[in-house]
Amino acid sequence: MEAVLDLTREYGIVLEGGGARGAYQIGAWRALRGAGVKIKGIAGTSVGALNGALMCMDDYENAENVWKDISYSKVMDVDDDLMSQLFQGTIPPGEAFEVLFQTMKEGGVDITPLRNLIRQYVDAEKVEASPIEFYILTFCVDELKELDVDVHTLSKEELPDLLLASAYIFPLFKNEKLQGKTFIDGGVINNVPLGSLVNRGYEDIIMIRIYGPGREKKVKNLEHVHIHSVEPRIPLGNIIDFNPQKSRRNMTVGYYDAMRMIYGLKGSIYYIDAPDDEAFYLERLAARDPDGDLRRFIEVRLGQVAHELKLSSNWTYQGLYLAILEAAARLLRLRKYKIYTLQELEAAIEDRKEGLTENKKIPQFAALFIQQ
Repeated sequence: MEAVLDLTREYGIVLEGGGARGAYQIGAWRALRGAGVKIKGIAGTSVGALNGALMCMDDYENAENVWKDISYSKVMDVDDDLMSQLFQGTIPPGEAFEVLFQTMKEGGVDITPLRNLIRQYVDAEKVEASPIEFYILTFCVDELKELDVDVHTLSKEELPDLLLASAYIFPLFKNEKLQGKTFIDGGVINNVPLGSLVNRGYEDIIMIRIYGPGREKKVKNLEHVHIHSVEPRIPLGNIIDFNPQKSRRNMTVGYYDAMRMIYGLKGSIYYIDAPDDEAFYLERLAARDPDGDLRRFIEVRLGQVAHELKLSSNWTYQGLYLAILEAAARLLRLRKYKIYTLQELEAAIEDRKEGLTENKKIPQFAALFIQQ
């Protein structure tokens, strides 16, 4: 595959806050790293700050270990089984409320495990020695001031505290003073630290979105800034659902979504390496005409299929063909997280369709590919 992203340029990476959804960012970094994307700087808020530190260390295996083995008790002083029951909805509502009430009565959840996790996996000396510029955003309650801190101005003792300061989810987490001051999650004021890089002159930026709760601050002076976005098309889950299975899934999703951006992969569900020529797709569609009345097929039938698939009124032959292909692949439950060429996906549909039962109702759009 040939990248559509200019790999000769250097990029700033924006990592927003979003708690447990942060695994997605590490998956995306795997794709960026594998493609040879040059990272000049990183701006991170909350979990984005932690992931930014891991990226500065340039040790993907270390970062992957953080997330693939994550658990509730590695972030908060809680019982893993109880938290799992809470998120699965298997604990009675009254009992769940009682647990929450008692936790808040005690000042919030103790996040000493998160402090220990930071000290275990983040090597402050490696972060300091990294050629990557790194900025952490948090909010100082005592000064009522947003802080945008250049990590290279910190001592190795200060970095773990600042990472923790950026991640204090208020009022859920039990707060404590760090270096004599009280901080809260930077996402309360600025969860998407795009301005941190723009204000420092970055013109090529990759935003890895996880859509965590918090304020998305409006950024000015974007006329000469080229922004590329890696973003999920499926929900990534609750921000405190530190479930290792979900974390591993989110890393996988992040990897393939970043590959979509880097290589211009097509598809909204699947990841397809496909050409752009409209005439190519019209020819492909015409070959599916079941009645031999090509004019009616193109002018009437294809419009009906586009409507059935809820495409916009300005649909293209490429968009229609790929939407039909993806819908058929989904109906046949083809593996989603894989990069297909157009021909590979067509062949996979052809192979799998034989397994359909004769009485299974096939939608009109899928019938163009799945002929019993």
